[in-house]
Amino acid sequence: MDFLKKDTNLDFLGKRKMALVISMILIIIGIASLVTRGLNFGIDFTGGTLVEVGYDEAIEISSVRGALQDAGFDDVVVQYFGTASDVMIRLPADDEKNAVTVSDEIMQVLRASVGETLAENAQGGLQQCSNDGASGDCSLQMRRVEFVGPQVGDELTNQGSLAMLYALIGILIYVAWRFEWRFAVGSVAALVHDVLITVGLFSLLQLDFSLAVLAAILAVVGYSLNDTIVVFDRIRENFRKMRKGDAKHIMNTSINQTLRRTVLTSLTTLLVVLTLLILGGEVIRGFAAALLIGVIVGTYSSIFVASPVVLSLGISREDMMLVKKEGEETDALS
Repeated sequence: MDFLKKDTNLDFLGKRKMALVISMILIIIGIASLVTRGLNFGIDFTGGTLVEVGYDEAIEISSVRGALQDAGFDDVVVQYFGTASDVMIRLPADDEKNAVTVSDEIMQVLRASVGETLAENAQGGLQQCSNDGASGDCSLQMRRVEFVGPQVGDELTNQGSLAMLYALIGILIYVAWRFEWRFAVGSVAALVHDVLITVGLFSLLQLDFSLAVLAAILAVVGYSLNDTIVVFDRIRENFRKMRKGDAKHIMNTSINQTLRRTVLTSLTTLLVVLTLLILGGEVIRGFAAALLIGVIVGTYSSIFVASPVVLSLGISREDMMLVKKEGEETDALS
């Protein structure tokens, strides 16, 4: 970790062709997976019912899935939700049944699988469970029920895609105004690179793609852009300050000067994200996974994608020089 204590002199742009090959391979694999396998959309997008249940002891997922499939729930998705005693059940949308009916049927099936039925208490409410004739507390509890209609899911898909498109257009306009059009193209190329690889990995690994994951990808866009802007700002400063060296040398120097800041920022962010991924539970696992992939890819792209694209577009010292206003020299002499 000596490079965190002193300036480095690494030839990043000299490795840009190798980086291009790596990026293209990852993007092609991701796009191929998207075309052939698609994304594993959550009920936020597809519509359906989500039921969370809790057992009083660890339960095998296979037994829960088998009981539901035997009862006619063929398209059910069952997975642990944090611990081995917490289970999340997802079902596709059913036009003939609402979420309450579906959740009640699921609970009846699961209670029957453990030999348990609801029984009325002394006040006439269904507060106790009967197991082999004995009444007591239920060993199976329903924690949460959510329902998203297919129409809402389609709306979220369209709105999410538009949000991503508008974000990229806004970034293109901002960077072109703040720096120069070549830098705008480089920053957008890096962001598209980050999004494609992140979404491609979600498709390849068939991770659950929910609304929280989409929010994480938008957050990654902002994180990656911030990192890229820091590098671009140093490049612009060095183009105006350094009198010797070509564009490649100046850009390499700038990347090396900002490397410590980039690495330290990424490492501290990754520590937080890893903590969320390991300890955060199923609720935010997809969100944390998207951030983890995005931060790693975003750090890589700010060095090996954004700057090489700017260099390949023919950036020069003249493009970065301040434009003198008319009459400025006359005012200085007077």
